[in-house]
Amino acid sequence: MNRLALAGAAAAIVAAAGVAYVGRGLPPWPGANLAASAAHAAEAGAPIYFRDPDGKPSYSLTPKQTPDGRDYQPVAAGADLSFDDPEAPMPADIKATAAKGERKVKYYRNPMGLPDTSPVPKKDSMGMDYIAVYDGEDSDGGSITLSPGKIQRTGVKSEAAQMRRIRTLVRAPGTIQLDERRVSVIAMRAESYVQKVADITTGSRVTKGQPLMEIYSPAVSSAAAEYVATMTSKAIANIEPYGRGSKQRLTNLDVPETLIAEMEKSHTVPLAFQWLSPRDGIVLQRAAIEGMRAQPGDVLFRIADVSVVWALVDVAERDLGNIVVGQKVVVRARSYPGRTFMGQISVIYPQVNKDTRTARVRIELQNADLALLPDMYVDAEIDIGSPAPVLTVADNAILDTGSRQTVLIDRGNGRFEPREVKLGRRGDGYVEIRDGIAEGDAVVTSATFLIDAESNLKAAIKGFAEAGAAQATAADGQTTDGGRP
Repeated sequence: MNRLALAGAAAAIVAAAGVAYVGRGLPPWPGANLAASAAHAAEAGAPIYFRDPDGKPSYSLTPKQTPDGRDYQPVAAGADLSFDDPEAPMPADIKATAAKGERKVKYYRNPMGLPDTSPVPKKDSMGMDYIAVYDGEDSDGGSITLSPGKIQRTGVKSEAAQMRRIRTLVRAPGTIQLDERRVSVIAMRAESYVQKVADITTGSRVTKGQPLMEIYSPAVSSAAAEYVATMTSKAIANIEPYGRGSKQRLTNLDVPETLIAEMEKSHTVPLAFQWLSPRDGIVLQRAAIEGMRAQPGDVLFRIADVSVVWALVDVAERDLGNIVVGQKVVVRARSYPGRTFMGQISVIYPQVNKDTRTARVRIELQNADLALLPDMYVDAEIDIGSPAPVLTVADNAILDTGSRQTVLIDRGNGRFEPREVKLGRRGDGYVEIRDGIAEGDAVVTSATFLIDAESNLKAAIKGFAEAGAAQATAADGQTTDGGRP
């Protein structure tokens, strides 16, 4: 269509709309004054009219400016003229008249989405015009069609379903605790006297074999003297069994092997014995005092190896199904921002806290520089994502009703098809699709709720129309069968 023909058609439509509008006794419609000059402006190659730059229902046949100094926008004769979404408000019956030559109005639907239709233009109880539904606009039951204008205004965007690895993190708070297997308690097994204590205090680091204190114990001295005597005596026959028994007594009294070996070499019994540290670690407790009397079982030192510690974290009950022993864990201590400690799950405790609905998980951490201290707060991140790529779509593409999950497939040309899917894991803004779509399908990722609302509305209208038709058919059948008018 050439420019002149298009301008003539536009003028005819505008004139028809204006006549219908004025015929209803309403003030002159702003577009009516444009019809007279549309054809002449098209022949001259000039704009046929000018409109408000903000889209307000304000028009002018000559160049004009807004109160704040902005120019009105020129509208050329070849511009797209559509009454699907007018710049100026127009009653529904005038819209139908203007579009009569292009599309046929099938019926009018309630503007609030109620199941009420009308074959002619009307208003609802609040004075709102019913919305015209044209041929091809009502849903075919499996898809919905939107005009290009609606798609542009609502910001509909689509993205192809792709294979990607989903990284899902379970975050859990916890505290640092000592490894129970790396704690040693030094206590005497016989009545003893502490003669001297090394320069060691609570918090001091000690190494294995380092002297801690000097102990005098009558029971230990008696057993040591008997052991030395059996080694040096040659008058007693079968002396070897006695020697083994005496050495066993020293072992039962927890005398360190290094002290027994020293007595075997020197064949002398010292007055006091040096008690040595059984492991490398930190002194957690020192109860030994020079000159004190220690009863059997009294704890004199408590030493812990903190090169390996535990992080005990509380994992929510809903995440327990994805946690397994051996999983790698990243732990962050609140005392060291930006620093991470790597560990792995060693134990999942077989009990759920009934108050917090969490289960305790033990994570083993290397602590070579002794930065992690007991009872320190930490936060654990457990990656439970899929190790292999899976089919995913954007998280906001899912329409979740609770019992059913749906996505909208973009079929092109404004057509969208709802598709029920089965979901898997979520993470990084994506969700796994286990069934329902294939790789490469274009899925709507924005404005899905608007399309869903439009789809539900049209489905309700269609269902209402079908129900009315069914009732009419049933009424006709009763009239035929029963002979009743």
